[in-house]
Amino acid sequence: QVQLVESGGGLVQAGGSLRLSCAASGRTFSTYTMGWFRQAPGKEREFVAASGSSTWYADSVKGRFTISRDNAKNTVYLQMNSLKPEDTAVYRCAAGRALTTLTMKSLERYDYWGQGTQVTVSS
Repeated sequence: QVQLVESGGGLVQAGGSLRLSCAASGRTFSTYTMGWFRQAPGKEREFVAASGSSTWYADSVKGRFTISRDNAKNTVYLQMNSLKPEDTAVYRCAAGRALTTLTMKSLERYDYWGQGTQVTVSS
């Protein structure tokens, strides 16, 4: 069982930056692919970024967001720069195993989810 707790969300002006953190319980953190997803009001949950054998990004955030992880601290981060109002959403981290380039964008492939943290970008 893995428990995930996100932090770092908040209100920021367009063009600003935020860094989200996701702390995980358990001793096998390094074996998991860690993903970030987001869901805006009235929209479906969408993939943002993932870190496993490699890193992957949604096209909408590529060049602006950076995912990283510290396995010694059981924590994954999402550095978000040049934020836009359309980045406003609840951001959730997730953990899954045996994910590949073909599957890491699929939310149903992830076994554990955090509760989420709100990110609001004002124009």
